[in-house]
Amino acid sequence: MPNITTDFNDRTIKYEQLLENFKRLLKANSLKFTIQREVILETLYNSDEHLTPESLHHLIQEKYPELKTGIATVYRTLSLLEDSNVVTSLSFGAQGKKYELGAKEHHDHLICTECGEITEFVDEEIEKRQHAITDELGFKMKDHSMQIYGICKKCQETK
Repeated sequence: MPNITTDFNDRTIKYEQLLENFKRLLKANSLKFTIQREVILETLYNSDEHLTPESLHHLIQEKYPELKTGIATVYRTLSLLEDSNVVTSLSFGAQGKKYELGAKEHHDHLICTECGEITEFVDEEIEKRQHAITDELGFKMKDHSMQIYGICKKCQETK
C-alpha cells in the first residue's frame, strides 16, 4: 500500500516573514501597502480552503465589515500574488479559479467535478516515479503539479 499523506495544515513560512516579502513585492511593483491588501494575504494565510476570489472577498467582508475591500482589489492582489508564486490556483474552466497560499509543503489535488471539493494528497511513490521519468528523459524538473479530476466518494453515493 502506498504511503499517502492528506494533512497539509503546516505552513512553510511564518506570517511575519510572508508579510515582509509581500511588502517588498508591492514596492517592487510600485504599489502601496494597504490594510486591504494585508487582510487579503492574512485571510489566505489562515485559510485551509481553496478560495475563489468571491469567497475570499466574502470572508473578508464578514470578518472586517468596516473595511472597504472591493472585489477588484481582491482580483488584482490575487493576480499579483499568483504571478509572484505566492499563491497557486486551480482552474475550474468557466467556473473560474480557486486559490491557495503557496506556503505549504508540496502536494497534489483530487478535484470533484460534481461538487468542487478538493482533496490534497502526496504519494511518495508518485513523487519518486516523476523524478525517475525526468531523470530518464534528461529533463530538469523545477516544479510540478498534478490535478486529478473525477467524482468524489460522497457524490458517487448520492447518484
